[in-house]
Amino acid sequence: MVTHLPAQQMEWDQLPPIPDHEGFAGPFAGVSGGALIVAGGANIQGDKWKEPFVKKWYDSIFVLDDPKANWRKAGKLPRPLGYGVSISTDDGLICLGGSDSKRHYASAFLLHMKGGALQRKTLPSLPMPCANACGALVGRTIYLAGGIETPQDTTALHKFWALDLDAQEPIWRELDPWPGPERMLAVAGALDGAFYLFSGTKLAADADGKPVREYLRDAYRYTSEQGWKRLSDLPRAAVAAPSPVPTIGTKLLVITGDDGLNVTFQPVEKHPGFPRNALSYDSSTDTWTVLDTVPISRATVPTVLWHDRVVFLNGEARPRVRTPEVWSLRLH
Repeated sequence: MVTHLPAQQMEWDQLPPIPDHEGFAGPFAGVSGGALIVAGGANIQGDKWKEPFVKKWYDSIFVLDDPKANWRKAGKLPRPLGYGVSISTDDGLICLGGSDSKRHYASAFLLHMKGGALQRKTLPSLPMPCANACGALVGRTIYLAGGIETPQDTTALHKFWALDLDAQEPIWRELDPWPGPERMLAVAGALDGAFYLFSGTKLAADADGKPVREYLRDAYRYTSEQGWKRLSDLPRAAVAAPSPVPTIGTKLLVITGDDGLNVTFQPVEKHPGFPRNALSYDSSTDTWTVLDTVPISRATVPTVLWHDRVVFLNGEARPRVRTPEVWSLRLH
């Protein structure tokens, strides 16, 4: 069952924009020492509409110490990197996998504040290079699902990994994957001890050997005790929607994302953008509600819980267009 409701319980406002006129898609983002961190990501240089366009990856790190402060530079990543998975923990921001202009990475590291300065600590690497995956923290265990191993692959990963941060010697474990198609750019969530996996896109090769996307609407829940359970399908696809999804009570909110309906829209510079609504999943009833409308259109953007608000840091506003905007959402 799907119902439509106005999004009256969602209070939106903006924080200071990132000091980059283009902004970034696929950055890492999290919190440490009370400060908001944004690192890496990618955007398109020069003419966005020419074929082929040129994408550039970044190693820059910015920190916002307070919602009323200004962003400041706080060092660099080991390399330009984006489209990985961001996990906020009590220890700081964990950055997993990702890509640059040439390859994908299996790297994992922690960014944390100490004495006002940002420091980096190496963590156990992923079992294989991986970008465009999704992940969330359940208790003190990180779960990571899907993605793609190399930039040239025409099949996404059907992999599900877990890392217990409290283990004496933390190591990634491969678990049984969800009982559905392989996927990348899926959306993760965590609620009441369970990991949630929503939407994403399957890949297949066309006649020229190039990857073609199949937009997915299926949904799953995983617990360590019971394994995977298939849930009700999403009302629409929500590929690369902000992740991990915000939660309120028994509900998980999938906000905007790409529904695939305009994937072949031409001319691309006139693309209307992604859907401006939120999909609310009620875990107690296995039902979806469409919340109309939200003020942003976003894909490939991490979410961060900071100062009692959910923060959306940059991302893709429509195909080939990034934004330096930083939006925040208070839930009532």
